[in-house]
Amino acid sequence: MKKKIIPVLFAVVLIILVAAVAFGSKLLEKYSYSKEKADLRAYFNLQQEDEVAIILQDEAVEEKAKLRDGICYFDLSTVSRYFTDRFYVNSIEQVLLFTTDTDVIRIDIGEGSDTKYVSDAGEPLGYKAAFYEGETLYIAADYVKSYANFEYHLYENPLHMQVYTQWDSYTSAEVSKKTNLRYQGGIKSDILVPLAAGDEVAVLEEMENWSRVKTEDSYIGYVENKYLKNQTGAMRVCGTGFEELVYHNVKKEGMINLTFHQVFEEVGGDYLVNALAGTKGINVVSPTWFRLTNSSGDFSSIANASYVAAAHERGIDVWALITEVDTQSLYGVEVDFMELFSSSANRRHLIDGLMAQVDTFGIDGINIDFERVRSDAGPHFVQFLRELSIETRKRGVVLSVDNNVPTEYTAHYNRKEQGIVVDYLIIMGYDEHYPGGGEAGSNASINFVEEGIINTKKAAPADKIINAIPFYTRVWESGADGLRTSTLTMASTQNWVAGTGTEPVWLEEYCQNYVEYQSGASLYQCWIEDIASIQVKLQVMQSQGIAGVASWKLGLEDKAVWDIIAQYTGS
Repeated sequence: MKKKIIPVLFAVVLIILVAAVAFGSKLLEKYSYSKEKADLRAYFNLQQEDEVAIILQDEAVEEKAKLRDGICYFDLSTVSRYFTDRFYVNSIEQVLLFTTDTDVIRIDIGEGSDTKYVSDAGEPLGYKAAFYEGETLYIAADYVKSYANFEYHLYENPLHMQVYTQWDSYTSAEVSKKTNLRYQGGIKSDILVPLAAGDEVAVLEEMENWSRVKTEDSYIGYVENKYLKNQTGAMRVCGTGFEELVYHNVKKEGMINLTFHQVFEEVGGDYLVNALAGTKGINVVSPTWFRLTNSSGDFSSIANASYVAAAHERGIDVWALITEVDTQSLYGVEVDFMELFSSSANRRHLIDGLMAQVDTFGIDGINIDFERVRSDAGPHFVQFLRELSIETRKRGVVLSVDNNVPTEYTAHYNRKEQGIVVDYLIIMGYDEHYPGGGEAGSNASINFVEEGIINTKKAAPADKIINAIPFYTRVWESGADGLRTSTLTMASTQNWVAGTGTEPVWLEEYCQNYVEYQSGASLYQCWIEDIASIQVKLQVMQSQGIAGVASWKLGLEDKAVWDIIAQYTGS
């Protein structure tokens, strides 16, 4: 009997042991820590041997740097997105420019980029600052650091770099005993790097059992809370020594009351005096003296010394205007701004010509009124403004630029950069509806004006912004032949209204008086610019705290408007 029982017991025990081992293995598998190591190149999403992962603050960004000959390089889009968008690149001339308030600093892209030229004087860098790979421009991180406040540290195996553009508080903790940093929270997650007792980590996020941390060599992963001790508040310290570039602007004391003076032939001081009769408080006049004649930087001039002298005798500055608006009608030429501004020689020629006029006639300012700059020419136009500002700044001459109200299709005028380098931005706060626009409507409703100022203030300081008001309005005729328009001066509007036999109605939505009447098959509409509408615009401008008012144009106004403008400017 015993002989029969023993084998059975042995089998039972064996089964129990096997089951226990299996159960123990499952428990061990469930509760033991994974020893699998993560592929760190995959962790940083590195595809090429020379790629460098970028940890910006406490997050890995999608963009990658490159390592060439021991130097880190960012592509231009990365530089513009994270560090500075103020570099100017000309792929035609193969140059990289940065413009300060006194100098143009040039790098010749490629083999010659180990030298920078400050106003054409060469200074060796000791490394190549910029090169193209295909159509992508790469700029050395150390060169970018000359013009943007950031610091970085490069780590190897695999290549990654820690970049800081902000220095703020964080939570520091000490690793209490040897453990591992894991890709995710959980003991089964792959190991990123080992952690030793005493290592310091930055705690990015604390959860119930695990914390997301960053190591001193910028690996971001998870560690169990039980391995962290001595959590304290800490502050990252900026050690760049970077000094922000200062652009010294030329400012006019007090509020600006500028009026544009459109002239097509040379006129002298007597003509200006007659034009100013009945005005009040004007402290800047902007005569339309210069017109581009081609795409090479040549322009015609009808400047006159006695005009300047007469203005100065009355305490009025002269900001001479240059435009292309009349070029085709006067000279039969369509200005190609891409051709003009993408050429450093053409930019230089135009700037030298304008400064010769300033020096010859004692002009107090230059007003840029280029209204047909296409988006592809935008960066080149902005570089022209930077370079022009150096010369006007040297002379203590005001540089102002006329801008439409901000829209998506005028974003390439780059009001943000204008707000840095030019002295005044003048908003052309009119032509909300215009001939050829296909729709009748107000020339400058109050919402249009206010939004134009608010949106410009998002890009430029209020004390650099001037809003221009219209001294004209339009009559819209909708009939069988479509939509037609005619223009009325402020001075003639009252007579026109009287001739219609209608009574204007104040529209609160527009803050304008409105006239509408039917004549035959045609409907006539007019949103009137008068003293009442101008006064509301000035009140909005005052509430926005901008630098002053401009007006288009001298001679179209109701003379009573000067009293309310003078009240607004305090003159």
